Amino acid sequence: MIVNLTTLDQDQAIEQISQLEPQLFGTSAWSPNAIRQELNAPARTYWADIDPTTTPGNPVIRGYAGIWFDGYDTQIMTIGVAPQHQHHGIGQTLLQQIIDQATADHAERILLEVRVDNTPALTLYTKNGFTRIGLRKRYYQPEGIDAYTMALPLNPHTIGFQPTHA
Repeated sequence: MIVNLTTLDQDQAIEQISQLEPQLFGTSAWSPNAIRQELNAPARTYWADIDPTTTPGNPVIRGYAGIWFDGYDTQIMTIGVAPQHQHHGIGQTLLQQIIDQATADHAERILLEVRVDNTPALTLYTKNGFTRIGLRKRYYQPEGIDAYTMALPLNPHTIGFQPTHA
């Protein structure tokens, strides 16, 4: 079940996300303080996939995703799914939530960076229409792993003259 992260206790959500981060992103993982800053930064929206079998008041986060919308582009800040819940459609559901929100926001496109060696994520993004638009050398630190920049056009601007209809 996808919920807006603002509906959850923030300290509890940060604790769970900070436990997942190193499992998912290794040395590039966000610290609890970085997660708190990101959740409270302007123009950010975050969602969590909650295990529906957990008790009310004590939700278990199976996955999470967040965006930054600058009024033109939606930037995917992160998508993460707990290892034991991967390959069950949670990443796809979170990505669809992002696409739906970006569409509702009238974003021109969705942008992201992804490790060049993250085959599951590359497959997910490609399957959903994202294309590579660039390469950021040594983007992921401290390992120095390159990142592809990818984009999904939603409402591209037409450059030049528009035909008129009489």
